[in-house]
Amino acid sequence: MALQPSLRPQIILGHPDAPHSLDIFLDYVCPYSAKIAFKIDKILKPLVGPGGPYEGKVKIIYRIQVQPWHAMSTLTSEAGLAVLRLSPENFWPFSLALYKHQEEYFDIPSQDLTTRQVREKLAQLAAEFLPTNGIEKFKDLLAFKGTPNRGNAVTDDLKYNIKFSRQNSIHVSPTVLLDGLVQNQVGSSWEEGDWKEYLSKQIQL
Repeated sequence: MALQPSLRPQIILGHPDAPHSLDIFLDYVCPYSAKIAFKIDKILKPLVGPGGPYEGKVKIIYRIQVQPWHAMSTLTSEAGLAVLRLSPENFWPFSLALYKHQEEYFDIPSQDLTTRQVREKLAQLAAEFLPTNGIEKFKDLLAFKGTPNRGNAVTDDLKYNIKFSRQNSIHVSPTVLLDGLVQNQVGSSWEEGDWKEYLSKQIQL
């Protein structure tokens, strides 16, 4: 499916020119998104990555799905997009790390934190994946500038992801599309056997 050129690093697995696309819509503070994210790395990476049976046939696109009922969804999503800008190769590793820490950004643990405090926590995590001079750039990308309600340097990237979701009637995470069609049967509880069976039916080797 379509992807804005500047956001091509959201193709987290597979060759960018692979004929088939798995679009996986995830929210950094959704527990079910975390489950499927770890399985993408553990199960799908060996299948579609180098040496895998579906290498060159399938690409996996991480679609950022902001769910506003999770208060920290926007701030964590902005952090992911900032890392994508500064260190594209570390977007997926940072995303996995954020999923491991997602409970820190659940509603109750974060309810007394200011926006600045949340972003500082996210910057500390991002520092593990950015070059030495990258952390200040990360903070600068997330800083509010310009007019009082303009947002920050990654707001337009966030808008693109949100508009793409809305246009395609994506409501919850995780949601999976294969070549543009919703795959309602795919779930976060799927294990290796489920994914192998699904891919064998959908993708011709």
